[in-house]
Amino acid sequence: MSASTLAHPPRHKAALTQFWLAVVFLIAIGVGIAWLGASPMRGETTSSGLVLRTIVPGTGAQITDADAVLIDYEGRLANGTVFDSSAAHGGPQAVAPAQTIPGFAEALTKMRKGGRYHVKIPSNLAYGAASPPGIPANSDLEFDIHVVDVAPGAAAMAAQAQQQPQAPQK
Repeated sequence: MSASTLAHPPRHKAALTQFWLAVVFLIAIGVGIAWLGASPMRGETTSSGLVLRTIVPGTGAQITDADAVLIDYEGRLANGTVFDSSAAHGGPQAVAPAQTIPGFAEALTKMRKGGRYHVKIPSNLAYGAASPPGIPANSDLEFDIHVVDVAPGAAAMAAQAQQQPQAPQK
């Protein structure tokens, strides 16, 4: 017999199919593990649609609606255009969650002193159709926020002081 006429054993289609199924299974497991490993980079998505990613965790108690905070921030549109920043206002800014748009307030109440965060706010939690100048209507917003300091209860105290009648001055 010549080399070209040697009998070859029949190919086993079942074995080949099992091999490729095993390869696909291993790839799927690898993708799943990578997806789970990357979840901290994607951040937490709340039921409202806000996405909060912790870059550096803060310390102490979580901020509440009653607190005032000193923050460094930069706000961008989805295309990367910066529309506001604390640097443009001379440095860290004092704010109370109740004085901000709903998405920013929700994000603040998930932060802690010293933490650094990246926040994606959907348009319905931002300005919606009634956007201020420089922000297109129905824009999603992104913020990088550093919580410099927290004054527990300061916002509640300020609101209470505004509600009390002022004594006449002499």
